[in-house]
Amino acid sequence: MPTDTPPTIDPVAAARWQRAAPAHSPWLHEEVARRMESRLQWMRQAPATWCHWDPVRGGLQAHALLRQRYPGADCYVTETAPPRQAHAAAALAPSWWSTARWTGGATRLAPPPPGSVQMLWANMALHMAADPQALMAQWHQALAVDGHVMFSCLGPDTLRELRAVYAALGWPVPSHTFTDMHDWGDMLVHAGFAEPVMDMEHITLTFATPERLLQELRELGANLHPQRFAGLRGRRWHGQLCDALTQQLASAAHGGQLALTFEIIYGHAFKPTPRVAVSGHSAVSLQDMRAMLRSARPPQEPV
Repeated sequence: MPTDTPPTIDPVAAARWQRAAPAHSPWLHEEVARRMESRLQWMRQAPATWCHWDPVRGGLQAHALLRQRYPGADCYVTETAPPRQAHAAAALAPSWWSTARWTGGATRLAPPPPGSVQMLWANMALHMAADPQALMAQWHQALAVDGHVMFSCLGPDTLRELRAVYAALGWPVPSHTFTDMHDWGDMLVHAGFAEPVMDMEHITLTFATPERLLQELRELGANLHPQRFAGLRGRRWHGQLCDALTQQLASAAHGGQLALTFEIIYGHAFKPTPRVAVSGHSAVSLQDMRAMLRSARPPQEPV
């Protein structure tokens, strides 16, 4: 079983990034969300209520796609970063004159009550969490029994070309380590989920200049490794980095543009009916007790 906290993430840096991340969805996040949304066609039952977790960074365009797929479902919009909550409200709350306020499912800008949603959607957030087990526990608590989580995140092959550049120059690593999909599956089970299904793919992004590449990386995230560069770097360092990127990342297969690999992990798991451990004294929440009673109730004979 992997440790509860990723060993290469500085929690102080992670909290700082959570507060300071740009209030928009990077192109890669929207593209991953679009691909993940297409997988919902295989889900047999549409949710009556679902939760969009951290939508400002995860994908505002994707929110519209999910609304189109489940127009009658209620939605809890949970933006965990206070600086981006107002942005989420402005972008996702229906306007007072919009017919969606009366014909579609309700939008609530708040965390969902325990056991209240049938689907929790979390796009490209897990790899930046200092305590992913605690985050999964929040997801598990929000879901109703038989509800499911859909999430995506970066995998360990991400930025492999950039890591090689930094290693060749003798510099500290350019990012924290990203968790393997099999470890994510183990963490889901440890958090109480069942039947985790993990999948991955590689996406290659190309850039005309090193400056454009670095701009994209700044929008996507931050280096949360405890052994990252300790201080600011000057123009000389920046010039050396740009020269190295131009020389080592130019790809003939992409017309000489600079190419970077991103490993995308997709995860899906259900919240099963809770089981009570046999002991001299057991405590069960009212929500879990109702779920166990529903699952244990025999089917009624037709009248």
